[in-house]
Amino acid sequence: MHEDPLWPRAGGWPAPTGPTDAVLIGLPAHRTSLSPTGAHATPAAIRNALRRFSGTVLGPTPVDVQTALRIADAGDVSEPDGHEGEERVRTRVRELVADTGLLIALGGDNSVTYATAQGAGATGLITLDAHFDLRDGESNGSPVRRLIEDGLDPARIVQIGIADFANSIAYARRAADLGITMITLDDVRRRGADDVMIQALDIAGAAGAVHLDIDVDVCDRAVAPGCPASVPGGLQAWELRALVRGAASDPRVRSADIVEVDATADAADGRTVRLAALCVLELLAGRAIA
Repeated sequence: MHEDPLWPRAGGWPAPTGPTDAVLIGLPAHRTSLSPTGAHATPAAIRNALRRFSGTVLGPTPVDVQTALRIADAGDVSEPDGHEGEERVRTRVRELVADTGLLIALGGDNSVTYATAQGAGATGLITLDAHFDLRDGESNGSPVRRLIEDGLDPARIVQIGIADFANSIAYARRAADLGITMITLDDVRRRGADDVMIQALDIAGAAGAVHLDIDVDVCDRAVAPGCPASVPGGLQAWELRALVRGAASDPRVRSADIVEVDATADAADGRTVRLAALCVLELLAGRAIA
């Protein structure tokens, strides 16, 4: 890559040594995925992709998130899968959240949402996901159900982007019976990202800290071919980015994860990993210009 001193690249942030506005942590989980995945390779791939971008948000007054915010990278949690791995995740997230405004977890598959939200002390949950993640068992298809069983109030859960033909009627009924707020893809397009996120934050943030689960398979398969479960007709990249920035602009969102990207199965141009990296930057932008 060409280096230009007047065009500083994003990423390459130092390890945390004190209070931060935002901190990254890698969670390369993949062993309980319902479909074969190389998601354990994705945290490193996202970090590399960040170098393709600047940290500058354009607007009436341009802002460089890297100078506006204190940003750190805490590295990866080793072996985050299984019960022992989840406890390592909870412990490390708990340590980091105590000294930062926003924790950003780089998955890994969607199973990491469970321990990350718990470690962050979340009392509300917003998912950007095509799927309910209410399956039985312990997998990347069950984190929402597991959080509810461990005490998260389903009345404080909002699921945005739930897709037709990507879920069963049994899980749709389970979500309704639990009292989860569902906002479908059609709802997002009819109402717009800003209106949807205002509602989601009002519901999920009513009792305190919110965890944001960014499952990139909510996007159209042309946008996110590196997500095993993405389908044609999902969100466009700009829609996901708008939702992510809108969520991060609210200080009640204390933690977020970016999951379900398989860097080893991405398109040749790395578009899915690049979108995941842009989600990191949108989270930072939401904080910097709030």
